[in-house]
Amino acid sequence: MENLLARSPLWLAIVVGLVVVEIVWRVRSGRGYDARTALTTLGLAAGNVPAAVLNAVLVGAVFTAAWSVAPVHLPLDDWKTWAAGFVAVEFAYYWFHRASHRVRWLWATHAVHHSPEEMTLLSSLRLGWSNLLSAGWVFYVPLILIGFDPKLVVLLLALDLRYQFFLHTEAKLSFGPLEWLLNTPSHHRAHHGRNDTYLDSNYGGVVIVFDRLFGTFRAERVEEPVEFGLKGRKPELNAIRLAFREWRELFGELLRAQGLPHAVRIAVAPPGVTVPPPRKIQELAS
Repeated sequence: MENLLARSPLWLAIVVGLVVVEIVWRVRSGRGYDARTALTTLGLAAGNVPAAVLNAVLVGAVFTAAWSVAPVHLPLDDWKTWAAGFVAVEFAYYWFHRASHRVRWLWATHAVHHSPEEMTLLSSLRLGWSNLLSAGWVFYVPLILIGFDPKLVVLLLALDLRYQFFLHTEAKLSFGPLEWLLNTPSHHRAHHGRNDTYLDSNYGGVVIVFDRLFGTFRAERVEEPVEFGLKGRKPELNAIRLAFREWRELFGELLRAQGLPHAVRIAVAPPGVTVPPPRKIQELAS
């Protein structure tokens, strides 16, 4: 789905122009701009091109199959379908994003996005290559089964990702009263924080309402500046190693698992949580 971001020449021009403006602003303001980190991001973006094509083909086939068996097809020419679809996609995105932080199998892909140690517009393009494997797209299949056209779902997701491009910045931009409703640069900076205060918060896409409803909202605090990057991880500048680092460690643990149930528990455990083997196996080993 991410490849939809690159299909519009106008959008690409806007992205490039704003990235250049941000570089100038960061350098002039003394924040600096890490060129090596930027090159890693560009390497990951390049690797995402073939990955996105594969995603489009295979996930598109799943979405099409789901649409073919959906008992109801909501009309695309009705504004109410789009309004309801927006809420439904935002709801599904919230749970997909939350699971991507709380389930290690999904985190293995999503961790790539959280790896840069500075928050820049370019970092919004730092995405993992293994979305097909981590299967976050499963969260959107129910929307199609209840009647939302796959074209609507994909388009709204693409617009969601475009909106989030503008959230990846350290510029202190305030949305005023809309901060309560919308995801903003401040809310998203907190989401990217590795400080304990900010961990596992602000999962919303365009809106921040579901975080407020489900207790995962954290406001950025002046007295506690956000520290970006992965907690307990050193920066990795090699795009290939970074794309597969979490998977390599996860599969290593899965191969050492004491049976299938233990392996499943490892895969669905939160990142950083050690899952002990079943008690009976521990007793036999002692």
